[in-house]
Amino acid sequence: MLAGDRTALARLMTLVENRAPELPAIMSGVFPRTGRAQVVGITGPPGAGKSTLADRLTAHCRGAGQRVGIVAIDPSSPFSGGAVLGDRIRMQAHTLDPDVFIRSMATRGSLGGLSRATGDVIKLMDAFGFPWIIIETVGVGQTELDIIRQADTTVVTLVPESGDSIQAMKAGLMEVADIFVVNKADRDGAHALMAELRFSVHLHYTSGAGPKDVDWEVPVLAAQAVHDVGIDALLEQVRRHRTALEQAGALEKRRQARRRAELEALLVEEFTAQITARVQTDPALARTLEAVTTGALDSYSAVAQIIAQTLKRP
Repeated sequence: MLAGDRTALARLMTLVENRAPELPAIMSGVFPRTGRAQVVGITGPPGAGKSTLADRLTAHCRGAGQRVGIVAIDPSSPFSGGAVLGDRIRMQAHTLDPDVFIRSMATRGSLGGLSRATGDVIKLMDAFGFPWIIIETVGVGQTELDIIRQADTTVVTLVPESGDSIQAMKAGLMEVADIFVVNKADRDGAHALMAELRFSVHLHYTSGAGPKDVDWEVPVLAAQAVHDVGIDALLEQVRRHRTALEQAGALEKRRQARRRAELEALLVEEFTAQITARVQTDPALARTLEAVTTGALDSYSAVAQIIAQTLKRP
C-alpha cells in the first residue's frame, strides 16, 4: 500500500473495518506517514445534497491536479450489515479515475454519523498520499457530532425546505460547522435561510459563546451543487479555514486532542474486550457480573470490584 498499490489499500481497509487481529500492526506501520492530508467533513440532514457536493468538490480538486480520497458513510444494510452504497452511485463519474479512491463504509450501528473505523481508514488514505480526504457522513439528522473529531474543516449543508435551521442551531451544529452551505439555493426560502444563518453565526461569533481556538466567523455560502455553482467559493473558504487554523496554531492542537481521544477510546475498547474474555476463565469476575445481572450488586460497586480484580493480575 505504501508503494501506491490501490488493491492493497482496499484490502487493508477491509481488515480495518472488520477489526482484524492485524489491526494494531497495520496502524503502527502507517503511523509515520500520517498527518499530511487535509480532511474535509461534509454533514447535514438527509437530502441536503452532501454526495453531490462531495462529488463537485472532488472534481474541482482533480481539476487542480490533486488526488482525492473519499470516505462515504452509508446506512447499514439491515440484512448484511454492509453499506447500502447509495453515495458511491452519486459519485460514479470518478470511479474510473485512478487518482480518486472512494470507500463506502457502513455505520454498523454507530449513532454519531460515522463508522467506528472511519479514523483508521482516514489514516490509511493519508499514508497512501492523498492530499485531500473528504468524509461524507450518513445524514442521520442533527446528531452527527463525530465529524468534528475527524475533520480539520467541517462543512454543514442545509437546504431551504429542511425547515430546521433554528433547530440545527439549538442542536449544536453551530459548534460543529466551520462553513455553512445552503445547497439548492435556487429554491424558495434560500435567501431567508441564509439570512437566518448569517444572523445566528454573527451573534454566536460576537457573543463569545464557547471556547474559540481560532478567530473565525463561520461563512454562509450559497450553492447549487448539481449545477456546479458555488463550489469554487466553497473550496476557497476551506483553504482560508486551513490557513486560519495553521496561523493560530489550532490545527496541531486539534490533532493532539484527536490523538488523545483516540487513545482513550482504544483503552476503553481493549479493557472491555479483556474483561469479556476473562469472564470465561475467572470465577470472581463471573460472580461480579452475575450479581449485577440479578440485582444483588449495583453497577458502580461492580466497576470498582472489576478494576481491583483485573489490575492486580498481569
